[in-house]
Amino acid sequence: MAMNGAQALIRTLVDADVDVCFTNPGTSEMHFVAALDDVPQIRGVLGLAEGVVTGAADGYGRIADKPAATLLHLGAGLSNGLANLHNARRANTPIVNIIGDHATYHKRFDAPLESDIEAVAGSLNGWMRRSSSTADIGADTAAAIAAAQDAPGRVATLILPADVSWGEGGTPAATVPPTPPRTVASDVVRSVAEVLRSGEPVALLFGGRACRERGLRAVSRIAQATGAKPFAETFPARMERGAGLPNIERLGYLAEQVAYQLDGVRHVILAGARSPVSFFAYPGKASDLVPEGARVHTLAEPADDVITALEELADEVAADVEPELAPAQRPELPTGELTPQNWAQVIGALLPENAIISDETNTSGLLVPMATAGAPRHDVLTLTGGAIGQGMAVATGAAIAAPDRPVINLEADGSAVYNISSLWTQARENLNVTTVVLNNRAYAILRMELQRVGAESSGPKAKSLFDLSTPDLDFVSMAEGFGVPATRARTAEELADQFRRAVTTPGPHLIEAMVPPLL
Repeated sequence: MAMNGAQALIRTLVDADVDVCFTNPGTSEMHFVAALDDVPQIRGVLGLAEGVVTGAADGYGRIADKPAATLLHLGAGLSNGLANLHNARRANTPIVNIIGDHATYHKRFDAPLESDIEAVAGSLNGWMRRSSSTADIGADTAAAIAAAQDAPGRVATLILPADVSWGEGGTPAATVPPTPPRTVASDVVRSVAEVLRSGEPVALLFGGRACRERGLRAVSRIAQATGAKPFAETFPARMERGAGLPNIERLGYLAEQVAYQLDGVRHVILAGARSPVSFFAYPGKASDLVPEGARVHTLAEPADDVITALEELADEVAADVEPELAPAQRPELPTGELTPQNWAQVIGALLPENAIISDETNTSGLLVPMATAGAPRHDVLTLTGGAIGQGMAVATGAAIAAPDRPVINLEADGSAVYNISSLWTQARENLNVTTVVLNNRAYAILRMELQRVGAESSGPKAKSLFDLSTPDLDFVSMAEGFGVPATRARTAEELADQFRRAVTTPGPHLIEAMVPPLL
């Protein structure tokens, strides 16, 4: 059957098991949109803004362990979605990022939406190619799919000119195998084992896929046998937690926390994680958070087979040692007015089985890990790149990747408004997402940072920039406007009642929890 470029592209996606496309399309992408009806195996999901599209693709990839496609409109659309692609880059999420462009012959006329797409996409440090002919689009797509899944995963950007899309003579291409994780050499494992046997204080910092069950169990065995201090990376892309799994602390966000956690350490072993650095620069404080005089040893890079390396290391130094597992236990349900502490206890007490938590709570969520440590097993997706506005979008993509699992989006109020139109997509797709917005009427984290950078100010202009109460944000009304049922909780009892109903009723729901700011 004769195909145009768009049809060949989508056929190639489907043949490689890329069967979801998140999109906010424009004129240049219309032939791709039309081709969705020609290939029923692919699901098109509409986002009202590009940040929803890219964040949903990130959440989908983290849970599905395979890429979704995005379809964005020219350089402007890519720019609108760039923040959540940045988070996806930091999460090593596989995404096939398709950017429609002007027809090749039209670009020289410098039309109003003309831009340097390559320059914008280049900031993602991933794979990028501009398809130059309809005959090549199938092969280009296959290359993009493989590149997205090259270990440890990345954003692969394919630029699709309109005439390449509508041109005849497209041919689907065979699937190209991605580059698998690299094997860690046995002598590297033995060398790290000697560090653990040295008798000097050691910290083991792990990340990536090591934050899942096999990696957690190996890390716990190593820690039990050697006394090494284990820490997960500060913002894991996906961390498995709950009863029956090792409960391992994450490295702190604040440099002061990390200094306390790593105090006295003489060796830092990296397993799929980067060496710790301060999230921001602060006057008079170090950017490198490795303790002075400590040595850094790399067991596995992010592109390595970190889980096998950790298991081999555990067999070397902890052959007969079992991991320490979190017991099944939940907090007591609290009572009274909501506080920054007790709202998390409600979630821990009522978290459903096999949940996925999209956590963008920022300052309001400091106690969530403690409250959920003994809850039923669940996954936590965190803000890997620090670009706020991912929580609702990531929850949307996670729900599409795992329709049989409850998705819980724990969301700060300031971050929520960035991509709040995610709620519309959740309603349109009837996704089982329960969003709890922590409304403290402030950019509380910025209040803290104002002090920490030494720019303290009590003046009205500075204070006003962190105040979200003039006017107050009404998340119940906003959610209902997007078609999502919503309620408001001011007490722990109200939050518990509303949360129970939300997670047991199909479809999306939003709870606005009125919580005072921690800071």
